[in-house]
Amino acid sequence: MAGESSRTAHTVAVLMGGPSVEREVSLSSGRECANALRVAGYQVTEVILGPDEGATLPGRLAELCPDVVFNALHGRRGEDGCVQGLLEWLGHRYTHSGVLASALAMDKTRAKQAYQAVGLPVVPSVIAAADDVRAGHVMPPPYVVKPNDEGSSVGVYIVHDMGDGPPQLSADMPERVMVEAYAPGRELTTTVLGDRALGVTEIITDGWYDYDAKYTTGGSRHVIPADIPADITAACLDYAVRAHRALGCEGVSRTDFRWDDTRGLAGLVLLETNTQPGMTPTSLAPEQAAHAGMDFPALCRWIVEDALCRN
Repeated sequence: MAGESSRTAHTVAVLMGGPSVEREVSLSSGRECANALRVAGYQVTEVILGPDEGATLPGRLAELCPDVVFNALHGRRGEDGCVQGLLEWLGHRYTHSGVLASALAMDKTRAKQAYQAVGLPVVPSVIAAADDVRAGHVMPPPYVVKPNDEGSSVGVYIVHDMGDGPPQLSADMPERVMVEAYAPGRELTTTVLGDRALGVTEIITDGWYDYDAKYTTGGSRHVIPADIPADITAACLDYAVRAHRALGCEGVSRTDFRWDDTRGLAGLVLLETNTQPGMTPTSLAPEQAAHAGMDFPALCRWIVEDALCRN
């Protein structure tokens, strides 16, 4: 590993961009984090990767020799264990979760299996061929169709009833997709920092919490702390920490829920865990950290120092 675990990080390379459909989100996250780290006193280099520049990364990091690599990549190759494996092999300390946790969380089916193994509530789902989904209902509506291994609500289709007909998935959807029973109710989310859940936010939108709602200013409204019963708040905090541990996450994660408030605690289900939450001006994890008394530069500093302590 580069440096000793007790050494204070002075130089940070922030990875951003990359080849995934979440490239623009990554660029926004990366620039925000780089600016915050400069405010926190670090010497920062922004490493912007193009769609086909993964092969050049080892050489660029060898030139920079950073104390820590801040991984602000999103989507495939950036948060699915690929770049984590490369950084492990190169011997660089890096932020967020490791190879296995990243790969598990990115694979929605595997993540659900990990949740169920520790008794966390999820909704039923199947993996089906995209052509079969286009041809007919593979489960009774209402249901949701989405890629099994993408984030940021990329490529999500909702089928409300039989009269809607099967969804006509776009040509760029994977050959096999997840079909999941629709979970009605309110959208809640909880950020975990190390072993501590920071709070519960309710996300309010006019419709589905899709890509635009997540990353467009004004696309959604965040209520923190969420105006929900104490037992639901406690359950979200508990479930998020248990999900973080079940997947083997490190650093920061964010777990998303749906809550049917007509059913009490029985109406609360986990949707997924994000091992590299967005760090844009509209993102939820920085907002929860701020509510807990940690401003954005302090949050980015915590992430870097956490990487130094454990890698």
